[in-house]
Amino acid sequence: MYLSTRTIKTVFIMTKINKAAGLPSALAICTVYLLTACGGPEHTDTTEIGTAKDTVAAFIVQQDTLHKTVELPAELLPYEYADLYAKVEGFVQEMKVDLGDKVRKGQVLAVIKAPEVNSRFAESEAIVLSAKSKWTSSKDHYERLYRASQAKTPGIVAPVDLERSRNQMMADSSAYVAAEKQSQAYRDVSGYLYITAPFNGIITARKVNAGAFTGTSTPLLTIQDLHLLRLRAAVPEMYTGAARAAGGIDFRVDAYPLERFAAKLTRKSGTIDPATRTELWEFEVPNSEGKLKAGAFAYVKIALQRDMPSLIVPATAIATTQERKFVIRVKEGKAEWVDIRQGITTDKGTEIFAGIQPGDTLLMKATDERKPGSTAYWKVNK
Repeated sequence: MYLSTRTIKTVFIMTKINKAAGLPSALAICTVYLLTACGGPEHTDTTEIGTAKDTVAAFIVQQDTLHKTVELPAELLPYEYADLYAKVEGFVQEMKVDLGDKVRKGQVLAVIKAPEVNSRFAESEAIVLSAKSKWTSSKDHYERLYRASQAKTPGIVAPVDLERSRNQMMADSSAYVAAEKQSQAYRDVSGYLYITAPFNGIITARKVNAGAFTGTSTPLLTIQDLHLLRLRAAVPEMYTGAARAAGGIDFRVDAYPLERFAAKLTRKSGTIDPATRTELWEFEVPNSEGKLKAGAFAYVKIALQRDMPSLIVPATAIATTQERKFVIRVKEGKAEWVDIRQGITTDKGTEIFAGIQPGDTLLMKATDERKPGSTAYWKVNK
């Protein structure tokens, strides 16, 4: 007869009680023997542990539609942005705007003083007047000779004189045209002395003051169009095929943690950046009140949805080693490793592709310790 540890402890206790009462120890042993015999065989913990080891949780793979919302970091940028440079070297004669001023397209923002530019322009104007005078004189001379040559009296004007006069007129005309073009070029250069706004916007930086010398390599002012902002987000390659943003998205900024703002998708880069494996998406954000600030970080919410149902399994059903990703399928009562490709992870689980079909039975917890071909009691969770 097999006595368990509990039975032996009981005999020991009963013996001590009988000794205290003056009874023989044999009586205690007989009493325990009878109790054990009436109780029947005792199941050991070893048997229970052995049964639990052979029971493995499994489930049946089903298709489901992927739904997920992800929050991605983004950045607010001005719709238009320009650093304004002087095109000629000179001194800042006047700064007509300051930081934060709103300006209109074509408005004069600064005036540069460059005496050499003005002197070259004045000289070119004098050359134009001189060339025009010479051309006018030679033109009059040619016209007089031409009229005389057409008179009824022959021989008044020699043909060679008429030809010489005509050539002189043409040469003076060309010189006059060249002088005008040169003067126009200097006139354009003198126009560079006036820095004007290229578009409606706000002065966001003023980097020089009146009286300072400026060249062509240092910006004088920065202007930004903040009436409309660009919101740029880098969408991971994995999400580009499932992201749905055509109807617009909403986002938040740290400056207003309790508010959400709307944006409309306007353009995509159409290519994956090899460095970050992301595609750049750009949204437009109305900002007529100027509440949002260019340069601020934002966080956009983008909905993900597949066009076709996917196979979604618990994350624990996927085993990962240095060589492979796999799930364990039960086929004909035996474990089988099946390599898979992992997709998007949601609250319901993780997408898997390749090798698995709807209705297959997979282990709830995959591990490389469960070798292919092994058997167990597969308990399928309904």
